[in-house]
Amino acid sequence: MRLITLDRCESGIKLGQSIYNQNGQILLAKGTELTDGLIERLIKFNISTVYIEDEASEGIEIIESIPAELRTEAVNVITEGLTTIAGLQKNNANIEGMMKTGRAIRSFQKIFKDILSCLTDNPTALNLLATTKAHDNYVYTHSLNVSIYACQLALENGLPLKNIEELGLGAMLHDVGKMYISPEILHKPGNLTAEEYKHVKTHTELGFDILRKVHEIPLPVSHCALQHHERNDGSGYPRGLKGNEIHNYAKILSVADVFDASTSHRVYRPAMLPHKGIELLYAGSGTKFESKQVELFKNCIAIYPQGLTVRLNDGRTGIVSKYNFNAVGRPEIRIIRNEDDQEVKPYEIDLSANENLTVEIVDADALLY
Repeated sequence: MRLITLDRCESGIKLGQSIYNQNGQILLAKGTELTDGLIERLIKFNISTVYIEDEASEGIEIIESIPAELRTEAVNVITEGLTTIAGLQKNNANIEGMMKTGRAIRSFQKIFKDILSCLTDNPTALNLLATTKAHDNYVYTHSLNVSIYACQLALENGLPLKNIEELGLGAMLHDVGKMYISPEILHKPGNLTAEEYKHVKTHTELGFDILRKVHEIPLPVSHCALQHHERNDGSGYPRGLKGNEIHNYAKILSVADVFDASTSHRVYRPAMLPHKGIELLYAGSGTKFESKQVELFKNCIAIYPQGLTVRLNDGRTGIVSKYNFNAVGRPEIRIIRNEDDQEVKPYEIDLSANENLTVEIVDADALLY
């Protein structure tokens, strides 16, 4: 099985995994043979990548850390919850609004417990990068991804269950302040002006002010919204905190936040390849980010997951067939096309082997959507 972009799909290709709509219902079942009409239907549902089964990828197993149904449910919970909490403040915290907010917080806590259960039951490297993608509202999907990355990182830190659950809730809510930022600015395709960037930065304090007034939310959760852009060396915002002045939740959250933001497609820039996202974290290790968190994060996520189709710097195309834990950016690749983009009999190469150290991944288009 492998992951490809929808624009590379042809009639007759067989789906390797079921595709779900926004309500968690099966849109197309695993094993369905795609037709031109079905491909057009997927495009209308804003699906950009799909898993397929073919001879070239035979025997490659995909291990999803979070099932597609749970991801869909979680995005819906986050969407409804953030809207409810932001609306509470606009409506001056009336009784009905407070009751809705209480229900929203309980929904966040329940869905996070389901996510935590998946992660604790799955000892393999966290795979979020190679998932079937639909073009959703970035704030909601980013909030989900950050909560999953932060949860895995909290597990690696050995935090008690209570702290992991608080951090997970804080990660889901960390960008609630963006609900008050103009969509025209948030989704602006070009560079922000200095004034626009200043406005965007207010989302940290706006989020804190919202969350600290909600009785069901512990204060450390509110600090996730306030401090997730603080940096170890004092270069962050809004308060320029340093080192131990920053809450431990925010130190974990900042690593997860930066990695997901850098490896996600945005309207104003393409996604960064995963190993480049890790390099970005390492560039700030010990200064912007706590070194321990960067190292733990690198070791717990699958940077190039199995089933991902990639292009190498020598022109060959292949499928990631095996993950290398000792060289996370250099997996084993099953080559399926040569330097001239011609199909070849599949064969395996290990990018971590000495003879292949000059070969590197330069494109993984299913990640860049």
